[in-house]
Amino acid sequence: MSLRSTVSAALLALCLSPGAQAAQAAQAARQPATVRLDYTHSGNALDEHYAVERVLIEPLPWPGDLSQRFDDTNRGNNRVEVADAKTGDLLYSRDFSTVFGEWKTTEEANKVSRGFHESVRFPKFDKPVRVRILKRDERNGFSVAWSIEVDADGQDVVRKQAPALAQPIPIVVNGPSPQKVDLLILGDGYTQADMQKFEADARRLSAHLFAVSPFKERARDFNVWAMAVPTRESGISRPSTGVHHASALGTRYDIFGSERYVLTLDNRALRDIAQYAPYEFIEILVNNDTYGGGGIFGQFSTAAAGNEWAEYLFVHEFGHHFAGLADEYYTSPVAYQSSGARMEPWEPNVTALRDPARLKWKQHVQAGTPLPTPWPKADYESASRAYQKRRAALRATNRPESEMSALFREDLARTRELFAPARYRTAIGAFEGANYEASGYYRPAMQCIMFDRSEQFCPVCRDGISEIIDLYARPAK
Repeated sequence: MSLRSTVSAALLALCLSPGAQAAQAAQAARQPATVRLDYTHSGNALDEHYAVERVLIEPLPWPGDLSQRFDDTNRGNNRVEVADAKTGDLLYSRDFSTVFGEWKTTEEANKVSRGFHESVRFPKFDKPVRVRILKRDERNGFSVAWSIEVDADGQDVVRKQAPALAQPIPIVVNGPSPQKVDLLILGDGYTQADMQKFEADARRLSAHLFAVSPFKERARDFNVWAMAVPTRESGISRPSTGVHHASALGTRYDIFGSERYVLTLDNRALRDIAQYAPYEFIEILVNNDTYGGGGIFGQFSTAAAGNEWAEYLFVHEFGHHFAGLADEYYTSPVAYQSSGARMEPWEPNVTALRDPARLKWKQHVQAGTPLPTPWPKADYESASRAYQKRRAALRATNRPESEMSALFREDLARTRELFAPARYRTAIGAFEGANYEASGYYRPAMQCIMFDRSEQFCPVCRDGISEIIDLYARPAK
């Protein structure tokens, strides 16, 4: 058995019975290595360029199910395809989105060019392959943006790396990685003295995730790992308030000028740390009390673990990262600019409603429900404008976070009171206002975790999540 297989088997051995350990070790020995292609994605609002940085073999074997090599969910702004370099036969594919893709829609992208580090991972094949990065075109289909031949046995491939900066902690292990969805929870802004707090945060928030449907019903299809590289100071950077902290992951607030948007722009550091645990999805917990988070489909999500709304943030942002769910709210300020176009979104939970008879979630719509579906939109928007002014004032005057949390509770209670008597309160339909736009886009339900700080996903979002679980996990028996 290879060293990579031994390491992976040892992690699971911490949690499995002797018989299960033997089965896991045998399966790990059959798994191919994990190949990672690191590259630079640069450009501006009008132009894009790609350049290879390096190819490496990660320390652990491929965590995925080799019988589920092709992605047919049609999510994301991008797709990676791995094909036989000689025959062109498709060997592997996955859909994803990028930080560059989000930045490209900001005002800054109209003025300057920037470069972003990105990675794609795939199982090692016993032949040279052609890796293609595709992006959505004006027809909403995928077309090739970049193509490069990769020989994972070539001399330039990195095969040995520095020791891990942290060791993974098994939070929940339900079986061998190829049969499960592997979620890795990374910590940032946790000092060595905060490590017990990090593990408690990871256990608390992952437990909440599996209390929310459909994760609740599919909990046995997941493994959860946790890992954090200690920092010298507690908390992450928040530049808008003059707070700057160094960390291995480089996670920070104020991404794209949005005070609540939390991401890391250091993809190489993220991947170099994460590669020492089995993973397909990553959520980063930041050791801060200030409300904030973010999520990029197929990349990672973030949540402020110390905030009163941490459970909501963890689940909402994971919805973006895991299933490519769109934000259904539209009254909060965002960094993105409207294109004015109303192309049908690829996200499963929003629509431009060009043809109501072909609504993508029509199976959930009961006969007699009008499309578009009436709701107290004008009253909601009036109340939301007043709420947003108060929210901005609290941030501008740097008021205690407890006051912001109280405002959130008040806003949620007001929304519930407003929606309670609405005729289609519990219906699935097409409610105008979604995807950061007041008009032209529609959401499936009046309320959902993707719309406000509610506790549950609507049936359409649950379907979207279940489809991704099915792509990565063999249903538990």
